[in-house]
Amino acid sequence: MEGIGSFHDLLLERGWSESHTLWDRGGVAPTPDAWDLLVVMGGPMNIHEDALYPWLPAEKTVLDAAIASGKPVLGVCLGAQLLADRLGAKITRNEFSEIGWSDLRVSETARSEGALLEHMPPVSRVFQWHGDTFSLPPGATTLGSTEACLNQGFVKGNAVALQFHLELGPEHLRGLIQAQDRFEGRHVQTPDVFLADLDGFRQNREWLGGILDRIAAGAVR
Repeated sequence: MEGIGSFHDLLLERGWSESHTLWDRGGVAPTPDAWDLLVVMGGPMNIHEDALYPWLPAEKTVLDAAIASGKPVLGVCLGAQLLADRLGAKITRNEFSEIGWSDLRVSETARSEGALLEHMPPVSRVFQWHGDTFSLPPGATTLGSTEACLNQGFVKGNAVALQFHLELGPEHLRGLIQAQDRFEGRHVQTPDVFLADLDGFRQNREWLGGILDRIAAGAVR
């Protein structure tokens, strides 16, 4: 499973507390009355691998309850795909793998006043690491797209999905790099290329902080 990256420091900077459910280690998730924001992170598996990862069905059940609670739920990468699945969308292999930096074309709706990504420019350079994708759930509002992947995020009610990784910095990528057997493809960069963009990682962290602030302010309900 992936770590939470800069979420940890961003939450502490805002005076918020955090807890973790490590599903692959037998963790048990708290009920919705115990949290104000649920963040669903990523991992190397896909959402269909219940037989290989027997905790996946339990996590899906918890997500159903979290969505039904009306409290904000934020999914990142696999977490975004899990949310899309629970909301009725299809999860498939993307035509291209995306690893490294890409230009996110942020939708006008997502950048409108008071919206979740109003603090981000129309074209925002974001960090990627994924091979699967999702269709938009019925009634969802898109957040944007890249050249390699049509659906990079959505909002539906209290659920927010981000296919891209604003939370990752160079210090969080060692395990992912070691686990990747090759870096090849039209939309795949090598570690020496993507690790060199320190300004990009700093900017992504700021954008994630802005998203958390807007969720706290009620941009997602």
